[in-house]
Amino acid sequence: MASSWSNWSGFVKAVPKLIATPADAGELAELVRSAPDPLRVAGAGHSFTPLVQSDGTIVSLEKIEGLVSHEAAASRARVRAGTRLGALMDILQGIGQGLPNMGDIDRQAIGGALGTATHGSGTTLGAYHTQLEAVQFVDGQGKLREFSRAGDRDMIHATGVALGAFGVLTEVTMNNIPTYRLRRRKWVLPIGDMLRDFETMMAAHRSAEFYYIPYSGYAQFIASDVSAAASTPRPTQDDEEGLATLRKLRTTLRWLPSLRRLLIKGAVKKVPAEDYVQDWLNVYASDRRTKFNEMEYHLPYEEGPKALAEIIALTEKHFPEVYFPIEVRSVAPDEFWLSPFHKRLTCSIAIHHDAANDPLPFMRAAEPIFLKHGGRPHWGKMHSQQAADFKKLYPRWDDAMAVRRDIDPQNRFVSPYMAGLFGIEPGPFGIQQ
Repeated sequence: MASSWSNWSGFVKAVPKLIATPADAGELAELVRSAPDPLRVAGAGHSFTPLVQSDGTIVSLEKIEGLVSHEAAASRARVRAGTRLGALMDILQGIGQGLPNMGDIDRQAIGGALGTATHGSGTTLGAYHTQLEAVQFVDGQGKLREFSRAGDRDMIHATGVALGAFGVLTEVTMNNIPTYRLRRRKWVLPIGDMLRDFETMMAAHRSAEFYYIPYSGYAQFIASDVSAAASTPRPTQDDEEGLATLRKLRTTLRWLPSLRRLLIKGAVKKVPAEDYVQDWLNVYASDRRTKFNEMEYHLPYEEGPKALAEIIALTEKHFPEVYFPIEVRSVAPDEFWLSPFHKRLTCSIAIHHDAANDPLPFMRAAEPIFLKHGGRPHWGKMHSQQAADFKKLYPRWDDAMAVRRDIDPQNRFVSPYMAGLFGIEPGPFGIQQ
């Protein structure tokens, strides 16, 4: 039965012929063999690009979730791909394990987070896909395949970041670490100081990130380090209240920019510092209720401060309607073929716009800055890049495309949007090789 689907922000919509929720790998394999194509896989809908959009079949893995097995000595766990990160955190804590790092949203399914190279922050910490020990998926012919790091390292590197186009993940085995506590500190400092000391400050902590609040002149720096101290209370989160205040100032003082800047600067300077210790799963994630659309580019690490300064100038000069903070993180290099962090230490810069507003003018103006500084776009966040662009950005692009053709020779997972990403020309009867 046909129904409608939209992503979390409401920007991407689809009316497929079928929305299916298979209960296990067997039902999923039958769907891949027989359901209307293109088949696209939906996690939690937290991507802002049309990765899931399809007029054929959208597959939800919400029933394929939970722990399969674990190895205590190796701090390794095998989980089903539809498991949400919030649930995964509790599962791992219950078996004495922890994710080495996380982003600040825990609503995604682990399959979707892996497929789009979702990440946290830290110059020595990789994105989720760097934890992969083994993957199991259904290929484009409905066959179950499995690859392991020990026996198929190239295939792990080829399929670890797969955009839902190298088969449908069913189970993943992840290398974790023993459960741990973090000391989390947060304070504000002038953005000029942050840009000047960027490399020193970002490298001084296990995990470090910062947010620039437009028109404030200040950054909010967040540092997390492993701690053996006893837990202390986590301060009440007021991110949503802060966003509401910034939105109100944007709306009421749009034509009085100097007053808006003065009030925001004064408010940010007064934000109290935070310092607490908690188990890892009580530290990383934040409440995100205000809906937005997002663009994030991954830049060579040393290009980060220069690109950020230009993005700030663009925002404050030409886009007074933007009030969301700009997020800046770092990610360690890895070997995965379609990873935006492939073989380079990365500075990631994310810009956001209220979902109630058209995001495209702002994103289109910002993207050339990111590209000028050598950026690779986040696969799940807004960008305009196509196959010819990616071929220049990814040294193993052709190798990855050859693996994709082997896994999905009939292009069952290739929607028109995916065809543009991969450079696949439509044939007379649809998308062909």
